[in-house]
Amino acid sequence: MKNILAILIVASAAHISFAQSQKFFDAPFGGGGGFTPSFYFTNFDAINSKLAENNFPEFTNKGILTTGGGGYIYIGFIKYLRIGGMGFGGMVSNSFSNSVADYQIDYSIGGGGVTLEYTLPFIKDFGVSLGTTIGASSLTMEIFQNTQTFNWNDIFLPSSGNNLLRISKTSWMLSPTLNIDYPIYRFIALRLGAGYNFTFGGEWKSNNNQTIRNVPDNLNSKSFFIQLGIFGGFFSF
Repeated sequence: MKNILAILIVASAAHISFAQSQKFFDAPFGGGGGFTPSFYFTNFDAINSKLAENNFPEFTNKGILTTGGGGYIYIGFIKYLRIGGMGFGGMVSNSFSNSVADYQIDYSIGGGGVTLEYTLPFIKDFGVSLGTTIGASSLTMEIFQNTQTFNWNDIFLPSSGNNLLRISKTSWMLSPTLNIDYPIYRFIALRLGAGYNFTFGGEWKSNNNQTIRNVPDNLNSKSFFIQLGIFGGFFSF
């Protein structure tokens, strides 16, 4: 009886070991979503040249840290292909004063779209995916110039001192990407990624949808970016 029990235990252990080492899918499977902070290497040359013309301090930022999220799922009937979506947004500010007024410039970027990615089949145990994001991106600048303390009773008067210029542009966005997803557990994966935002079309508008002319071509949201992320879901690479 003891011999039979020992044989059963050894057979069971062998079966469990085989089941754990067996790969159940011949292509990546699953999907998930999570948090994807990114850093966009934004070009501030257009606004910095205008600031320099007026002897104002320039933006010293090397880019904009954005927050956002995304997700994807392998569609199954096309091996190694996954689809999903993403969104992001972030802002930096530049504040300064002189003898005339107090100034603040808020420089914001944002966007989102659909993601299409192909996971390279010859890399195992983690996912290396080439793809693109197709969607829209926005660039907004709010320029404040304040010369006095405000009074609620005077806010609609010409003498109120209100001075705000808001200019914005929404463009089509096409972003080639490279993402590496590493599962640290079957239900959690870490991401390291990079890409480049190309933008097309769109029209600059100011304040209440008014036209603004002579905006320089290099004021745009085209930029290289790097991305980190943590995803929850089910991952089998």
